[in-house]
Amino acid sequence: MRAAGIIVEYNPLHSGHLRLLEAGRAALGPDTAIVCVMSGNFVQRGDFALLRKHARARAAVESGADLVLELPLPWAVSSAEGFADGGVQALAATGLVDHLLFGSECGDAAALEHVAAALLTPDFRDRLRRELPGAVSFAAARQRALAGLVPPADAALLASPNNILGIEYCKALLRQKAPLRPVTIRREGSAHDGALAPGAHPSASGLRSLLRQGRREEALALLPPAMARAYAAEEAAGRAPVFRENSERAILARLRSMTEADFVALDQGREGLWNRLYDASRTAATLQALLEAAKTKRYALARLRRMTLWAYLGLTPADVPERMPYLRVLVASGTGCRLLAEMRTSAAAPVLTKPAQVRQLGPEARRLFAHEVRATDLYTLAYPRLEAAEGGTEWREGPVILGGPAPC
Repeated sequence: MRAAGIIVEYNPLHSGHLRLLEAGRAALGPDTAIVCVMSGNFVQRGDFALLRKHARARAAVESGADLVLELPLPWAVSSAEGFADGGVQALAATGLVDHLLFGSECGDAAALEHVAAALLTPDFRDRLRRELPGAVSFAAARQRALAGLVPPADAALLASPNNILGIEYCKALLRQKAPLRPVTIRREGSAHDGALAPGAHPSASGLRSLLRQGRREEALALLPPAMARAYAAEEAAGRAPVFRENSERAILARLRSMTEADFVALDQGREGLWNRLYDASRTAATLQALLEAAKTKRYALARLRRMTLWAYLGLTPADVPERMPYLRVLVASGTGCRLLAEMRTSAAAPVLTKPAQVRQLGPEARRLFAHEVRATDLYTLAYPRLEAAEGGTEWREGPVILGGPAPC
């Protein structure tokens, strides 16, 4: 069975995501199985997911995916490079996926691979070191450093967010020597993090913005049917929508109680960013005020959001495993069950179909799962209805099987 992988957040799933599923099968064959590696309850921009992971994963399978595996927390809330690295590791570890499918503004996998290869050269690293001291931002320094190694049109690919993520996927494939071929589909619709455009595929950020504004019916009308049903069911249960502001005081309390040494442990590059966050956390009365006080021209706001989220969740860069210690199943279709049967012999990492199975694994896997348990317990406290915020759900919630035997 041919299988293609997609690294996703589905926060929320929208029509552009469905187009990628359809275009992927059109390119690779209608019987191609789709394996998604999806962020859990927290996402790469340093934020809470709108809906809990099992609800989003179920909507994905009801919309055409076959198997959804969880991207473990440390990779899910990492930089674009770390996010891509974890996703590629997980897909490669299945032993079945032979294509990596993603959207991009350019729609040209060869061009993205060319840029990725250039970014991995010693020459690029030397050029970047020379550019950084006077740069307005890391992104600007990177683009200038690359300009001397590739044609201008290729260097310009770093100006578009989905191209950037596609390049990170290609870098991860090259670094890991992963046996996956990149296949990219030209992205259409509203820009990433852009406003909604009439008649175009909506962006996830635009949909979240509608829900923040209380424009529920407008947002749900733009969602695919399965995602709209998932949202309505989670909302009725008091578990949606989940926004970071619901836990704002808890996050600020955590930050104010941290020591200088705690902040130093968060600063992976040892660039002094911890000091700005520490100082801001002493006085800021809101998360927005904290981020505004700590930000600089050089560092993206998303990086600061991730650092505050890592602090809240009790994560440090030292908690990122060297390799994927397990593959955790969230939701599977009948085809997904057949993939899981094959993965019993093909997978390079243990496949978890029951939470208790992690107890039989090594200390690194158990430490990672303990982080997931704590993170989910904190996530549930952001539910709109507090009585729905039960703790310990990671130990009780297993995979959802749709259209196949249970368990599979």
